[in-house]
Amino acid sequence: MAEHDLIIRAGTVIDGTGAPARTADVAVTDGVVTAVGSVEGSAAREIDADGALVAPGFVDIHTHYDGQATWDSRMQPSSWHGVTTVVFGNCGVGFAPVHTNDHDKLVELMEGVEDIPGAALHEGLRWGWNSFAEYLDACDTPKDMDIATQVPHGALRLHVMGERGANREDATADDIGEMGRLAAEGIAAGALGFSTSRTSNHKTSTGDFTPTLTAAAEELVGIAEAVGHGGAGVFQLVSDFVDRDREFEMFRQMCAISGRPLSFTIVESPKSDEFHHDLLARIEQARADGLQITGQCPVRPIGILLGFECTLNPFMRNPVWAEVADLAPAARVAALQDPDRRARLLAAAGGTDQTLVGGSLIEKYEIMYEMGDEPYYEPAADQTVVRRAERAGMSPTEFALDLLLEDGGTNMLWLPFTNYGKGNLDGTRELLTHDFTVPSLSDGGAHVGTICDGSFPTTLLQHWGRDRPSGRIDLEFLIRRQCRDTARAVGLLDRGVLAPGYRADLNVIDFDNLKVRAPELAYDLPAGGRRVLQRADGYLHTVVNGVETYASGEETGDLPGRLIRGAQAAPAGA
Repeated sequence: MAEHDLIIRAGTVIDGTGAPARTADVAVTDGVVTAVGSVEGSAAREIDADGALVAPGFVDIHTHYDGQATWDSRMQPSSWHGVTTVVFGNCGVGFAPVHTNDHDKLVELMEGVEDIPGAALHEGLRWGWNSFAEYLDACDTPKDMDIATQVPHGALRLHVMGERGANREDATADDIGEMGRLAAEGIAAGALGFSTSRTSNHKTSTGDFTPTLTAAAEELVGIAEAVGHGGAGVFQLVSDFVDRDREFEMFRQMCAISGRPLSFTIVESPKSDEFHHDLLARIEQARADGLQITGQCPVRPIGILLGFECTLNPFMRNPVWAEVADLAPAARVAALQDPDRRARLLAAAGGTDQTLVGGSLIEKYEIMYEMGDEPYYEPAADQTVVRRAERAGMSPTEFALDLLLEDGGTNMLWLPFTNYGKGNLDGTRELLTHDFTVPSLSDGGAHVGTICDGSFPTTLLQHWGRDRPSGRIDLEFLIRRQCRDTARAVGLLDRGVLAPGYRADLNVIDFDNLKVRAPELAYDLPAGGRRVLQRADGYLHTVVNGVETYASGEETGDLPGRLIRGAQAAPAGA
């Protein structure tokens, strides 16, 4: 009889602790790692990992699978990128708690903030829940990875305050007390924490700001106090930091009164390093004062995809575009190649769409690039549409049109609008290597027609660990950050490390050939909804709870992942 369920033999093990890579075997039994080193004995299955990298499964703490988790067993595209645990319910948006007559409002909120088609949400969501605990039950079905969620402030505000909450009126003391009670109740039922949004970039599909945008400090501190009484849970926030002093002081108060960890989005300012330097200094001071505050930072520019089948394209406000917008792709391409229509389209160029995230940028050709077959996320300035058009003797508008017509009208342009103001990722490197940040913000499952950043974990290893010409970062550090550190930031202490007693979530990676593929369009959401997906090469084996879920990027058919209910303790002796 075999002593182990699985042994991965002779791989280059990077265990997630930051320790140097070493050649070792990894043994797994009953869903946990039982040995790392020279493993004797046999197993029901052995994987030869000689020449390959063996690492813990990636933990992605900033996704938006809130709807998809109720109808889908596969959290793609994240599961194509070595991710074995996702956390959603971020940015204050989600689907519980909810009154039955508020379903449409929560769909409009998610559709607007996270660019998930309303038709897909209406078709896919079966509802059947009101409380947060009932929503958790609806998510608790077999999956290709573990999932966890948080109580969203937007849903909570609407549930307690009704139209007053949706209209961003101030909460009363009774409102705050009830929101605090329900947030704590949701965490007791299994949520990892509570999230909110305080950015004007987030709007509903009807163009309204989110219900949480202007919530007073008293409201958030009151909710934090109630959560703290339960002794569990974390906080996640995104903010414009219009008044940094007041905003960060509120963060500190939430953290202090609750005794719970808090993390927030931090990105490089396009104007000055002072912005993120100041926020990092504030985090350092908070840590020195005993407050567990962490920054969530992206691993590459957050960029908009533009294309004729995407949510955005440079011609979407052009009156001539309206003549072809509803045509099938092949018919649209033929129509746009008609010389008369092409001339009229170019002559009428101009206009933005302020109602959509990124809609004000659709003609920024000076910071727009072709995505290409092999995406590179730190492109040089001479590769912009403007510079390439100059070399071709064309206007940027005409050059962009020709690029978008390639590949049957499915080619895409890419516009890095956050974290790339200086035309390089030096600021991102500074954020990634800071003592009190974690890689995050992939938004897996969201922005399905404009952004495809669920591939962040692959970019983290490929670009920063191998391909960047200078300023590369040690793999041991990168894997610790994307595995152990992200897991710890949300209270999941049982994973992210390859050591005896830890959860057997892991990847076997052909590191030399690891790469993100070009984004592609699929029409596989409910109601035939469209989304942009991105696969990867190089993941030889992905294992969740000791069971292989993907082999060379293909589904094995097994679904060992489940809903995580609440924080998870570290293994005994860890």
